[in-house]
Amino acid sequence: MKLPDIKNAGQYTGLFVVDFGDHCGVGFVAEEVAELLDSEQFTDIKVYQVYRANPDGTMELKGVNKETFQLEAGMFFYANDAESARGDYQRLLAWSDQQLPPARCKTQLADTDNAHLVALIYPAEFDEAFSRWLLDGNYRTIGQVEGGTGAVQRYYDAEPEVLERKQLWPATSIERLQGEALLEATNRAIVR
Repeated sequence: MKLPDIKNAGQYTGLFVVDFGDHCGVGFVAEEVAELLDSEQFTDIKVYQVYRANPDGTMELKGVNKETFQLEAGMFFYANDAESARGDYQRLLAWSDQQLPPARCKTQLADTDNAHLVALIYPAEFDEAFSRWLLDGNYRTIGQVEGGTGAVQRYYDAEPEVLERKQLWPATSIERLQGEALLEATNRAIVR
């Protein structure tokens, strides 16, 4: 795969590179990649995320499994009691006020039959970005933490009582290409 010469490569960190076989496109957002993957025309594409971009225009890419774009991942922070869980939830929301999350996500303060917890659920392709976001905010809890795509399914299967919920939106919302505009962008080496 040959990438085009990139100026200001740093702006592409977190975005996606799609290898179409005969060419590649740099600068897709996750929702655009998901739409391409839903199309029969693009079943054989390979997807990479720009993990790090260097001042000289080179980029470190990480391969992304196509199925990832159809999954939710999450982190679940368990507490010993309802009061501790509520405090954990309020601290998570306070951090999101200071630094918006890397992608759209759901936050929930919930109870199950045997646990009080804070749920953070987001598109699976942003798993590492959410880990960094929580570390940057020094978000810590006392109880057990569970994460991943399987943890989300177990959470839904437990049918928790959701006491509070809030949807959070990312800091930068790049205008998403759709339909014909997205199809046209698949012919360009640099999408945005």
